[in-house]
Amino acid sequence: MTVANHDTLVRRLAMILIKLNQGEKLDPRQLAHEFDVNLRTVQRDINERFSYLPLEKSEGKYYLNPAFLGKLALKDIERFASLAGVAGLFPTLSEDFLREIFDARIQSALLIRGHHYEDLRGKEESFKKLEQAIFARAIVSFFYQGTDSSKVYDVEPYRLVNNKGVWYLAARHSDKLKTFSFSKIEGLLVSEQKYHFNQSVNDTLDLEEGVWLSEQPTEIVLKVDKAIAPYFKRRKLIANQVIEKELVDGSLILSAKVGHRNQVVPIVRYWIPNIWVISPDGLQEEIDTELRGYLSDSRKNHCHD
Repeated sequence: MTVANHDTLVRRLAMILIKLNQGEKLDPRQLAHEFDVNLRTVQRDINERFSYLPLEKSEGKYYLNPAFLGKLALKDIERFASLAGVAGLFPTLSEDFLREIFDARIQSALLIRGHHYEDLRGKEESFKKLEQAIFARAIVSFFYQGTDSSKVYDVEPYRLVNNKGVWYLAARHSDKLKTFSFSKIEGLLVSEQKYHFNQSVNDTLDLEEGVWLSEQPTEIVLKVDKAIAPYFKRRKLIANQVIEKELVDGSLILSAKVGHRNQVVPIVRYWIPNIWVISPDGLQEEIDTELRGYLSDSRKNHCHD
């Protein structure tokens, strides 16, 4: 696809979003005529590229659920690009053009990290309910696979997060910020009871690069040997990674604020013996103890064979 065709596609999709955001009811045949494309192209735009939107259909015309009118924000176009499978096309548009299109009054319910998405067939209705609950700031209840089947979770939903292809619900439960795998949520109910929106929780979600969430993250400091330093300089191998210092010998001092040790420990194990935990105290010793235990068990199993 040429750059010109990129622009044509992107502008068509953007203009359709404008119309939807303004409350227009769209006739696919009229759109095909307006944008000088065939009817099948417009139907693909609506049914595939806009499938994540809360669209409704009446008398052959499509329109945005009234509860969502005027609420598309500038960041939504980036999320839309990922969801619609046309990421990479939108940089051809200027930021000023995008600002003219989108109203930045609210944050989207979706947070996308990655380019491959979990198959949600059969769970579309629950996904849509969660989106609407997030916009309405309504408490939701559900059962969660892998826990006590009779336990009901009452949570305050903040975001649906896609991390490395898997969807999670980020929510406050028992005054703690947690993530729940969307595919394990069952019996979802949306309450009429509203919760008080906490902007700091929203900010935490914006900054967090993984799905191990905590409103009081722990800082972990690492030393990375020069032999593997280029890998950590090239890209972030640990969520929230910051290069604090590059030493004279080429090694690095890294820090990362994490919600759970498992955001860091597997990386340390993978790069042994070229990485060490400086702080918090005791974490490197825990990793060493686990490794010695693994090696001991491995030798025993090998001898029995």
